[in-house]
Amino acid sequence: MRIARLTVVSLALGLSAATSPLAAQSDTSHARDALEPATALSRYEAALAADSTDYEANWRAAIALINIGKQTPDSVKSPSRDSLYARAELLARRAVAADPGDAEGHFVLAQAIGRASLTKGKKERVRRAAEIRAEALRAIELNPDHDGAYHVLGRWNAEIMRLSGITRFFAKSFLGAGIFNQASWQGAVSNMEKAVELNPRRIYHRLDLAEVYADVKRYGDARAQLEKVEELPVADVLDPTYKADAARLLARIANRKDG
Repeated sequence: MRIARLTVVSLALGLSAATSPLAAQSDTSHARDALEPATALSRYEAALAADSTDYEANWRAAIALINIGKQTPDSVKSPSRDSLYARAELLARRAVAADPGDAEGHFVLAQAIGRASLTKGKKERVRRAAEIRAEALRAIELNPDHDGAYHVLGRWNAEIMRLSGITRFFAKSFLGAGIFNQASWQGAVSNMEKAVELNPRRIYHRLDLAEVYADVKRYGDARAQLEKVEELPVADVLDPTYKADAARLLARIANRKDG
């Protein structure tokens, strides 16, 4: 979540332009949100204090919470990060309830569910995997050009395919994860390629596409994506980390031939 371009939406905020904390926000300030998530969160929390049902404030606050939380690696035990993800999920669900017909709420909910799932047990993760996919598909149905939703679907496919065969068998046989049958490497590749096509300047899209290409031994294509990452400007708080990850992956696969 590391994830995606945020489309600016025009909404009736339920407040007058003179009093709404969001009314005066420009496209430029929204573009800074990914670089300054704590500042963004303060702004959207102010809007929610005025109107807790404000659709845009809910999904934008959820994104800010995710962007703050993801700065603590998943490998690190962190109750404070986990609480951020739990709140992000709550706000994203509130956003979808406020406006189920807009793609951004569903996209953010798919991200939030995935992040919050890290704190859940195996059976609950399986159940939520189906919901993540459903929310991403709904976002694409509402906005076929939503690069972030395609990224979520691509990563969903990749993460399931990266599980061992034994783990997938156990999940399907004993945890009811029949949804895992929908995952494929082709699904991972095609959805991630679509995300890059729609937003080629997004570093995370290209990094994750390169990782998927490496998984399927398309090393030349992976190197091409990683070399592009080096050229792209920083637009997300974790982009410097993603650039470092890309450099390490590029070094690791430098001499590998396509399989």
